Amino acid sequence: MDRRIEWRKVLDAEIKRWSAMSYDELIAALHEHQEYQVESDTKQYNVQVEVLEITEKYLHVVVAVVAAVGDGVLPASIRPLSRSFFCPTS
Repeated sequence: MDRRIEWRKVLDAEIKRWSAMSYDELIAALHEHQEYQVESDTKQYNVQVEVLEITEKYLHVVVAVVAAVGDGVLPASIRPLSRSFFCPTS
């Protein structure tokens, strides 16, 4: 399977998880940049989540996914797969 397709499955799951949170939950969880690893199909992936913008009307959040270091995909990892979403204020 194409590496980016595998990453997209992980990204879709992480976007679903983070975008399900309320504005207040996101503010509390993302007071600092979040970076962690998840496992999918026995492979490790690095996930990064951070706030891009806070306004009076919304919160703009980006989620990025790359393969874990040491997976032999350094050239592909230079350009992570990412997506952002907006969460309206309460």
